[in-house]
Amino acid sequence: MASLGRLLTATRGRGKLDWTDWASYLYLGLGTLLMLGPVLWLALSSLKSPSGLIEFPPTLLPQEQVRAAVPNYPNPLPLYRITKGDHAGQTLAEVRKIGLQATMVDPAAPETLIRVPIDDRSKIMRLHAAWDNYTDLLKKFDFGRYLWNSVFITTVATIITLLLNSMAAFALSKYKFAGREPVFLMMLATLMIPPTIILVPNYLIAAVLGLTDNPWGVIWPAVATPTGVFLLRQYMLTLPDDLLEAARMDNASEWRIYWRIVLPLSKPALAVLAIFSVMWRWNEFLWPMVVLGRNETFTLPLALNSFQGELTTQWNYLLAMTVVTLVPVTVIFALLQRHITQGIASAGVK
Repeated sequence: MASLGRLLTATRGRGKLDWTDWASYLYLGLGTLLMLGPVLWLALSSLKSPSGLIEFPPTLLPQEQVRAAVPNYPNPLPLYRITKGDHAGQTLAEVRKIGLQATMVDPAAPETLIRVPIDDRSKIMRLHAAWDNYTDLLKKFDFGRYLWNSVFITTVATIITLLLNSMAAFALSKYKFAGREPVFLMMLATLMIPPTIILVPNYLIAAVLGLTDNPWGVIWPAVATPTGVFLLRQYMLTLPDDLLEAARMDNASEWRIYWRIVLPLSKPALAVLAIFSVMWRWNEFLWPMVVLGRNETFTLPLALNSFQGELTTQWNYLLAMTVVTLVPVTVIFALLQRHITQGIASAGVK
């Protein structure tokens, strides 16, 4: 924390801010605003009520219109502050609105009806966080099952992806055999094939194997990724061959060399691939939508889509669930971010 503070307060000038310091702070501040501004807006909007989401002009903080209980009226009425006319400065409650005129009453004297042009008044607002957007997800929707499906698919797929990709990368980087380079080039060439091209063949294979409407149908088709093999292979090329030869001289098996030497030394690259894999699996929408048909097998992205209907969209629940889906990826990134730069830089050495 101290080193971070010194980094943020470092200057090029001696005892004062140089113009380059001002330019750097301006650039960093603008970049932070552009990257985190939409996320902050999303998080605050998820705490707004349905009526607050359609307010114009929109506000950054979650607000709601103040309501008051008025005698002779069964429901609380919205309050307005009159800005023009004979009743300027008064706080009145709206009974009904027809066209450009509103019928209002004074909460202290509800017997008298007052007609006020709608342009001569302003809403009385207050800060209010609609935490019901989050609690209702657990009460009204099967959110726990959707969350478990996403966590299970993401965790298992990431573990299998790291295992299979690291095995392939180990073979392509440390073993010399006929056709090694053509195999590697053919594997990279698959990156040029759009996923939609192989969508139907993948579904037919999953259907034959009985993997439809099953989480394993989402996991298996994408556990071997050319990007992951390329990233790990480039990193493993930097590992000294003498270290592996010394292990072989000590009668270590190839599996022991892979498991006890290569994998621990490849932690930075594995961390980068783990982050990529979590992002891919957690946010994947098209393939789960194709292979999963039953509601109880849906992942969070599919559940998000269910809040959007043909005629109405439950924006408050949609935004709240979107924030929830961002949390796991953010946590994984925060835990592994120190390996990202090292892993990507090392993967491009050779």
